[in-house]
Amino acid sequence: MKRLKISLFVFLLSIGMIIAGCGNSENTASEGGEASKVRIGYFPNLTHISTIVALEKGYFEEELGEDIEIVTQTFPDGSAFMEAMSTGNIDVGTVGPTPVINNYIKNPAHQILAGAVNAGAVLVVREDAGIESVEDLAGKRVAIPTIGSTQDIMLMKALKDAGLDVKTSGGTVETMKQAPADTATLFLQKDVDAAATQEPWGVNLEANANAKVLLDANEFAWGEESTNTVFVGTNKFTEANPELTKKILAAHVKSINFINENKEEAIDLFISHIKEITGKELSLDEVTKAMERTIPTYELNEDVLNEMAKISKDAGYITSDDIDGLVNKEFLNEVVK
Repeated sequence: MKRLKISLFVFLLSIGMIIAGCGNSENTASEGGEASKVRIGYFPNLTHISTIVALEKGYFEEELGEDIEIVTQTFPDGSAFMEAMSTGNIDVGTVGPTPVINNYIKNPAHQILAGAVNAGAVLVVREDAGIESVEDLAGKRVAIPTIGSTQDIMLMKALKDAGLDVKTSGGTVETMKQAPADTATLFLQKDVDAAATQEPWGVNLEANANAKVLLDANEFAWGEESTNTVFVGTNKFTEANPELTKKILAAHVKSINFINENKEEAIDLFISHIKEITGKELSLDEVTKAMERTIPTYELNEDVLNEMAKISKDAGYITSDDIDGLVNKEFLNEVVK
């Protein structure tokens, strides 16, 4: 990977919690001209493999040219990502759709520009919890990455389809916020009965915490149409820099095509990237299995996004489910046509 200027961050993956780095808050779009810097945010998760591979292969540099400085920043969850985007610390990046939806209702200052990953999430249970169906989750406790996360909404969808409801406390099914990297400990201590989580943490729970899959990626929520990760940009950046935005999306599309055509190499690049920024080497077997549940795609299913917004509203996370204008495919269509 070509050397990039990476924002200061300190986090541990696989064992500990991740602490987001500090971004540069200066405006990247100079008045009357294009930006000289692009700040890209992402998570060190398999569901963000499109951004990771684009960085490793140098696709952003290739498309943007040597005059554009690329700054990257990692985040532990969608709330931290969207806070950075809302405060002008990042311009574009990959994140789960639910945080994007929830923040759009409060402040429509960003748009979804493309898809990134479908599926890539599972509902797993402890082998000794006596859970054989979604209905058996009644009265149980389920770990989720964070309240209002995409996996939280996917769990609500699965429970609703089974005639159950969920609340953070006192509901038919109780949810508990827990960083995916720490969920295995909860399983081993029997503090939770199940987890709705993104990959590679589902496979990690299977391998290290006596978990079994209740709903695989092709069954959980909307199955293979479940939008797990999207590519998003601020309106301030995209409106001031339409040509740069198309170049960024060209790198994104190039990365997704590479991943789908070169799965083994993409997995190696992902593992190498995570090791470089965390010092921890993920299991090749685990990541390979997790990749089988992950569908890199730049396509978007807007019906799923609208249903996610409705579920989020019904849960009380947002006051409206009107997300008209959130999705903008104009730049992507110019790139892929």
